[in-house]
Amino acid sequence: MQAHHTYIIAEAGVNHNGSLDLAKQLVEVAAEAGADAVKFQTFKADKLVSCSAPKAEYQTKSTDADESQHEMIRKLELDERSHESLIEHCRACSIQFLSTPFDLESVDLLAGRFDLPCIKIPSGDITNAPLLLKIAQTGKPVILSTGMSTLGEIEDALGVLAFGYLSDSKPSIEAFLAAYCSCEGQAILQDKVTLLHCTTEYPAPIEDVSLKVMDTLRSAFGLPVGYSDHTEGIAVPIAAVARGAVIIEKHFTLDRNLPGPDHKASLEPTELKQMVAAIRIVERALGSGRKHPRPSELKNINVARKSLVASRTITAGESFAAENLAVKRPANGLSPMQYWDLLNRKARRDFSVDEVVGL
Repeated sequence: MQAHHTYIIAEAGVNHNGSLDLAKQLVEVAAEAGADAVKFQTFKADKLVSCSAPKAEYQTKSTDADESQHEMIRKLELDERSHESLIEHCRACSIQFLSTPFDLESVDLLAGRFDLPCIKIPSGDITNAPLLLKIAQTGKPVILSTGMSTLGEIEDALGVLAFGYLSDSKPSIEAFLAAYCSCEGQAILQDKVTLLHCTTEYPAPIEDVSLKVMDTLRSAFGLPVGYSDHTEGIAVPIAAVARGAVIIEKHFTLDRNLPGPDHKASLEPTELKQMVAAIRIVERALGSGRKHPRPSELKNINVARKSLVASRTITAGESFAAENLAVKRPANGLSPMQYWDLLNRKARRDFSVDEVVGL
């Protein structure tokens, strides 16, 4: 059986620092590492944050403390021409271009103008019903990150998505719930939506990761589940694959020492390559779940298992007993499972010490 292929998204995010050349280098690094997709972020600062919006604590530590969030992200915008250039560069490097839209116009750009194969929704927008609705109305498959959320908030978001996929009638909380609860709504969600477990902190403390939540999400919503990782290193995303993640998303950078909000919590090129290679090994190791001797094991069965042998000389007509039987390698004779069947039976011929015995 062919190993499951985990879809690996190398998250460039805003680690291009507003430079198209840097962004293209990130594409090349992701492709060289063997990732399936490289993902950026599409937004207009004026539509994303207010001028008074504070920075996150991790952003304050890694950028100019006197600079507002609006000022910080304004420098990180990619315009339409940059998107075109990056998409073409991804095509040349044989890697899928993805991006996360943070406003309604960006949805039109990614889903309409560039016709991306799917749309990634960040954790911060899981309660942004207008954005969720707009994305679902494009008909595109969705990858929905669930950081900072409760099961109830995820269910609400899925209701908006189900409604958007199915209906062009007037949206309302009641209509979202009805869409989510309908057979058609559940079917379209299973066809279109993948959830990503996520801890929204940079870097995320290991004790806050809780990979078992992936099992909870699968059980609660019946949808495929992946993992968006913000921990340091590569151990946790590898573990997530072993736990059944169908998608892995991980931030990367050319150099963690570059200025900018996300570089410190990102992998460097060598680490990204190591993560992808390790995930591919884990995929091969997972197998089908069916327990049976593997091809490589077959040759070792006779060597490792044991047979019933004579522990001393046994003469013809003598009864087999605990005193004249032993269990030893190799497994080229009667199985020890038949030990009790052999007891008190008479030997039909002579057996020398260590010779396999039989009925």
